[in-house]
Amino acid sequence: MSEAVPDTERRGLIGALPVPLRPYASLIRLDRPIGTWLLFWPCAWSVALAGRGLDWRLIGLFALGAFAMRSAGCVYNDLVDRDLDRRVERTRLRPLASGRVSPAAAWALLVALSLLGLGVLLHLSRPAQLIALASLALVAAYPFMKRITWWPQAWLGLVFSWGALVGWPAATGSFDPAAAWLWAGTVYWVIGYDTIYAIQDIEDDALVGVRSSARRLGERVRAGVAVCYAAAIAGWAAALWQVFPDPLALAALAPAALHLAWQASRIDPADGALALRLFRSNRFAGLLVFLAFLTVGLSAATANA
Repeated sequence: MSEAVPDTERRGLIGALPVPLRPYASLIRLDRPIGTWLLFWPCAWSVALAGRGLDWRLIGLFALGAFAMRSAGCVYNDLVDRDLDRRVERTRLRPLASGRVSPAAAWALLVALSLLGLGVLLHLSRPAQLIALASLALVAAYPFMKRITWWPQAWLGLVFSWGALVGWPAATGSFDPAAAWLWAGTVYWVIGYDTIYAIQDIEDDALVGVRSSARRLGERVRAGVAVCYAAAIAGWAAALWQVFPDPLALAALAPAALHLAWQASRIDPADGALALRLFRSNRFAGLLVFLAFLTVGLSAATANA
């Protein structure tokens, strides 16, 4: 194999695939499902808080949609950033940056994934469809944000939290202020975890002129993430209060709050490997928040029955 092929394509899930398919699997980060989880959780939270419980049809649709759109987002991001990626150690062997996948082939894959996402969208209610489509402009602009603002993580927050706005009308057919509070809290959650993720690239980003919240915060990154996570808990608590105005309902968020506090306390701006582990732990944080919303959503539905 060529030296331009990363180790991740020689072993594991991608390494088990036929050789011609491996660059495309790498392009959509098939071996790194964390992005799919992070896109999926806000959708599932909204469905759970709306009182639909474990609606497996909707949860399955959102899981498939999260996979399709996260994969499409990776392809689009790599198309836009392929010149920058060649100059960053962590990304220089990505399929587009290294030339193992042509831009034309990547665009074809992007269209195919977008059609899969459209298929999911057509199975949702009309209000949910319209809200989902409203996110496309935000999605298209995201890869350019790191070039013009120190806070591209805030833009990603708007994008990756959008499922909170879609899940509620998909479950109920209408919108509710609780979904808006849920979305607001999730925006801050995304800013927090993506700031942690950006710690890995601080040095390379400085060399190529890419901006990030991690670079902007510098030694204050731990405090910055803590503030974002506190704002996330506040937004989620407001969403819970809209659904079930009882102090006991807010206690359901305690496990998630403790986990996020643990994350923030462990941050070391000089340790990229630790930052990656903390970032990935948000898959578990998402589960804790889901369990909180599922419990309160079902309790509210029972109380109102």
